[in-house]
Order: sequence, then C-alpha cells, then structure tokens
Amino acid sequence: MLDALFATVVLAGSLVAGVGGYLISRNFVRRRLRFVDAIQSPMAPLIAGVAAFLLAWPLTLLPLVTTSLAVLFGLGCGLGTASGVRALRRGEWQTHRLRP
Repeated sequence: MLDALFATVVLAGSLVAGVGGYLISRNFVRRRLRFVDAIQSPMAPLIAGVAAFLLAWPLTLLPLVTTSLAVLFGLGCGLGTASGVRALRRGEWQTHRLRP
C-alpha cells in the first residue's frame, strides 16, 4: 500500500518538475533573453538542459527526489528553452495583456 503511494508521489513530482521546468525556462527565454544573441545558438537548449540537470542532481539525496526527476527537469528546461527560442524567431515574444 505504501509502495504504491510512494510511486504515485514520485510520478506526480516528476511530471510537475518536467512541466514546471519547461514553462519556467520558456517564459524566461521569451521575457529576459530576447535581446541576447547567444540564445540563438543551436547549443543553447542543450546547455540549459544539462545545467538544469546538474543543479537538480544534488537534490537526489532527498528521499522523494529520484534521478529520473532530475533528468525530467533537465529535459523540460532544454525543451522549454528550444520552444522559447522558436517563439522569439516567430516574433511571439510579447505577452498578450488586456488594455483599458
């Protein structure tokens, strides 16, 4: 019973980490790095993903954080960076806000 609950918590945490990494990195690239030329490099998503994995890897010493969570977080950050770069190339960097 507790094993199934533990597995469910780890799975939910992994999904949240992957999606959270994707959304955070995509928004960061679109808002903060839109004038940085180095983000246009094809290596930028790979570097961002590896850096995110290396930052999350020491957290695997905690009981609920697994290596797969760190890998999914790095993968989400790398894919989010790539998505943000594509949005910049298409010119979709402006956020849509309601105006009075």
